[in-house]
Amino acid sequence: MKKFHSSLSLITLTLLAAMSMATVNGAAEVIGRNTSVIKSDLMTPEVLWAMGRIGAVNTSADGSKIVYNVTYYSVPQDKSRSVLYLMDVKTCKSTQLTNDTNSESGAVFFDNDRQLLFLCSGKLCAMNVDGTNRRELSTTKADEDIDEFLLSPDEQKIVLIRQVENTSSIQKNPEDLPNTTGMVINDMMYKHWDHFVKTIPHPFVASFSTSGVGQETDVLEGEPYECPMLPFGGVEELSWNPDSKSLAYTCRKKVGKAYSMSTDSDIFLYELATGRTINLCKPANWVEPETDDTRSYQDQAINHLPEDCSVGYDQDPQFSPDGKYIAWLSMERAGYEADRMRLCVYDFATGKKNYVSEAFQSNVDTYCWDSNSQALYFAGSWHGTEQVYATNFKGELKQLSTGDFDCSVQGLLPGSQPAVKASKKQATQQPSYLVIKRHSMSQADEIYLLDINGKPEKNITQLTHENAYFYDNLTFGEVKERWVTTTDGKQMLCYVVYPPHFDPSKKYPTLLICEGGPQSPVSQGWSYRWNFQLMAAQGYITIHPSRRGVPGFGMEWLEQISGDYAGQCQRDLLSGIDDICKEPYVDTDHLGCVGASFGGYSVYWLAGHHEGRFKAFISHDGIFNEAQQYVETDELWFPNWDLKAAPWRKEVAEAQAIYNDSPHLSVDKWDTPILCIHGMKDYRIMFTQAESAFQAAKMRGIPAQLLLLPDENHWVLHPQDAILWQRTFFGWLDRWLK
Repeated sequence: MKKFHSSLSLITLTLLAAMSMATVNGAAEVIGRNTSVIKSDLMTPEVLWAMGRIGAVNTSADGSKIVYNVTYYSVPQDKSRSVLYLMDVKTCKSTQLTNDTNSESGAVFFDNDRQLLFLCSGKLCAMNVDGTNRRELSTTKADEDIDEFLLSPDEQKIVLIRQVENTSSIQKNPEDLPNTTGMVINDMMYKHWDHFVKTIPHPFVASFSTSGVGQETDVLEGEPYECPMLPFGGVEELSWNPDSKSLAYTCRKKVGKAYSMSTDSDIFLYELATGRTINLCKPANWVEPETDDTRSYQDQAINHLPEDCSVGYDQDPQFSPDGKYIAWLSMERAGYEADRMRLCVYDFATGKKNYVSEAFQSNVDTYCWDSNSQALYFAGSWHGTEQVYATNFKGELKQLSTGDFDCSVQGLLPGSQPAVKASKKQATQQPSYLVIKRHSMSQADEIYLLDINGKPEKNITQLTHENAYFYDNLTFGEVKERWVTTTDGKQMLCYVVYPPHFDPSKKYPTLLICEGGPQSPVSQGWSYRWNFQLMAAQGYITIHPSRRGVPGFGMEWLEQISGDYAGQCQRDLLSGIDDICKEPYVDTDHLGCVGASFGGYSVYWLAGHHEGRFKAFISHDGIFNEAQQYVETDELWFPNWDLKAAPWRKEVAEAQAIYNDSPHLSVDKWDTPILCIHGMKDYRIMFTQAESAFQAAKMRGIPAQLLLLPDENHWVLHPQDAILWQRTFFGWLDRWLK
């Protein structure tokens, strides 16, 4: 619990506040830290949105410096601004390099660590490491449409990610109708996540020098495929060979219906000199299975699957430092979006693949190579936290961190060692440090060093303190683990977050948090929307069951949910709330149930099956009608895998049982006030689901409210929309639970 530090001087407060209020030539206020929003020691939505958000992190070649992004938001302007900071690793002193209203991002060191290459408003720019000599570098194409870039190891070449026209699903309109907004659509995947797919990203390779970029070559020239993959892929899906002669990239070479039904992406090797492309995941004689409504891609592929051939997600390649190997993240099964993500190492000499994380029965998320090219480090979720592990080519696993937090691996700290003093034994084991980001339910991301050779309990050193002012001035609630026995006799981990200044002699309204995914982790996550310390600050206890389907508890626990949306996972959720209700400080007459995505589906389903437990429901972007969801969603591999078949497949009994237990079929049992929230640009789960649920509740005479967000997708990304979301969320809960 953090208390107010009275030693913070008035001068410091004034300087910090002034930082967020500065103007440029009388124009809009520069967006930066805003400390004026704190009115008490309790968090508010405005305080949450004033915090800085640390993004990309890169190190200098000698390991002495780190450059990183921080994004600040302005609620009045409804905008954000990303700034660059340079840190001296030995002193942990950070200097802000951004000096105007533009957003700058993606900075990397080059020219023997003397300069930084970065993006500014879609333009490729450079500056000295002290922020001087800022300049735009020339390119041969439009200079404001670069999404990301990747500089080669020899600094003689560069990859630029640009958008290219795409007509694979949406037909190009006649030139004599320039003002029409109509779209003639010929195939599926015409929309994805939150946009109509009129353009897709392609990687362009060009020569590079300190003066600019040469003629660009589209690596996927004439191909209607995206790279990086939409909607979340970035430059981490490409990697340069250390000799700078070849480039590995991730691509799902499918369009339309085939794309919508399969997760099968591959790693391709592109040779710059010849333009030749090689698929590292499949043999040259691979025949693509046809997809239709009666047989899944996985079923067809498995019947003629060659040895050591992957038909699931393969992504995020990284060459070993010596160039003899390449690693990537790999899923085994096509169409199973939540399959276990394994760490694969490909040997160029033998053409063999080695899955080096098999001993870890959960997902590998972020990773990097060791400098000796014989081991790798990765972060993965297990039992409610995301820790760092090491593995070698034998698959021998070692846990390197432990604690109530989640980690993500940013890379090795190269070169000289930082101020954290190493023992003589450690000094002989190079390199000694990983750069990681770390967060928890009580702290947003900060940058840390992890001593690879230290003891996991005390080997992490914090480098940045981006939001220290907020933590020093706010009181957070305590977070505790609670193990609960489920209806089938299993032990289930739940997190419980208590209100600040918790008094066990009092009674508190309590919220059941229904996890989304459906197969995403319940861990030490920090969210700027579903922020559990914010909920605690409003006086609510929250309980977070790691119900069936949550990763980090083995494959059987993870996979039980597929085909059983309305079964054991829902009983697990009820086991969690029933168990916490045994405590005298829980007001059992004022329980709420809230969730988003699959959690929103859980809310709609529990509204018809909760047997009087809850007094208020909130569903965000949830599935209400499963049959309708099947024909509305963009990525069909979700329902094909989890719901087993299309709703018209009457012969598939398992699928029909699922559709016959859809939440909309239990509206006759609804008896509790419900708030339905949905983003209207959410093409994963269409906003018509929330409209239908709201209207059904109103027709039943049940108190209901609908919050539609026309400019939001499955997330809520705009500051003012987020504040409206949080005020509506807590207004609804306070109305019925207080």
